[in-house]
Amino acid sequence: MPQVEMKMPKMGESVAEATIIKWLKNEGDQVEADEPVLEIATDKVDSEVPSPAAGILIRRLFNEGDVVQVGALIAILGSGDEQSPSNESKTVAPAKTASPAYSPEPVKAEKVPYVPQAAAPVSGGSSVKFYSPLVRNIAGQENVSVSELESINGTGAEGRVTKKDILSYIQSRGTAPVSMTAKPAPEQALSKTTPAHVPQAASLNGEVEIIEMDRMRKLIADHMVMSKHTSPHVTSYVEADVTNIVMWRNAIKADFEKREKEKITFTPVFIEAVARAIKDFPMINISVDGTRIIVKKNINIGMATALPSGNLIVPVIKNADRMNMIGLTKAVNDLANRARANKLLPDEVQGGTFTMTNVGSFGNVMGTPIINQPQVAILAIGAIRKKPAVIETPQGDAIAIRHMMFLSLSYDHRVVDGSLGGSFVKRIADYLEQFDSSQKI
Repeated sequence: MPQVEMKMPKMGESVAEATIIKWLKNEGDQVEADEPVLEIATDKVDSEVPSPAAGILIRRLFNEGDVVQVGALIAILGSGDEQSPSNESKTVAPAKTASPAYSPEPVKAEKVPYVPQAAAPVSGGSSVKFYSPLVRNIAGQENVSVSELESINGTGAEGRVTKKDILSYIQSRGTAPVSMTAKPAPEQALSKTTPAHVPQAASLNGEVEIIEMDRMRKLIADHMVMSKHTSPHVTSYVEADVTNIVMWRNAIKADFEKREKEKITFTPVFIEAVARAIKDFPMINISVDGTRIIVKKNINIGMATALPSGNLIVPVIKNADRMNMIGLTKAVNDLANRARANKLLPDEVQGGTFTMTNVGSFGNVMGTPIINQPQVAILAIGAIRKKPAVIETPQGDAIAIRHMMFLSLSYDHRVVDGSLGGSFVKRIADYLEQFDSSQKI
């Protein structure tokens, strides 16, 4: 058979590169068509790359840990009769990117624009540096100039600036002004108002176990710190009577599972209520770019999903306001199942405009969630519990056992005031309490 080139697949609109986490096949191994050959990771999601054809893996062109551009040749497949891996290495090598000609024109100190597209080169002297979309977005939001960005020592492949690098730089920069022409000296890097954090040395005495964070946990940690650094968080709470929803689900869930071959949970009902409330309060469906407010027309709701590893991922239901209850149910189940099986595509975990997380699934009655940047609000749904509550009847007030639930909304107080945040979460509760328990699905 002729040799088959295996290339790094396109992983989403804004994903320009991926890191090879693990090779699942060795050189000389037999590979079937669509069989996973390697695992890769982007800033958004981990996934497997399947073989485009059946054959022998003749040559692996990159090592584990390498950062590879989308479209780059990563492996060669063949029948095994062409050349051995040792001979193949003489004729097959990763393609090199030609360096652009040197431009003697000086680079102006300008702000890095908020560009959520693919990574683009930034000219900086005699070489060209590439910055991932995530790094460029953070730089734009934090007003990091081109000159500052070029002064950061990258710890990634080939000296690239990683998310961790730029967040560390922003933390160390503090409120002190930074020169646009020279890299600050180490003693000037830390703001006087922001003392350097010196981690306490761990005692290795047999009573302590040290566990290195996995890649996803490091990304989550960095994202959470960045969110707290970016947005002043405020949380508003409201309690909702969801008895009608509980009774409705109990009445239809058996027939629904028999007919659709899948379960119906409360999540689609909550998403429907959130989408309706966002239509009433569109200024919740925004992001912030410096001093500009970007209003999103699409309602794309992310749902935080716990993985078997203990980490979290947030698949996004696009245009949730345009779906009926069956559509929402199928979308929720599909994304949740594929998230737990590590089968999500990068496009399915980006583009969210609002996020909700169900802390009630862990038995918690409420929570104070951290905003999923660059969004400005996130909703936590508490556990549904039976409680005595006062209800109004034609004969007067009465005490009855009701299914009650707390909703917690954390929001960015730079652009969402208490009036908007409180009114929005109360509107969600109103829609849940007004749920029509006689509706068919």
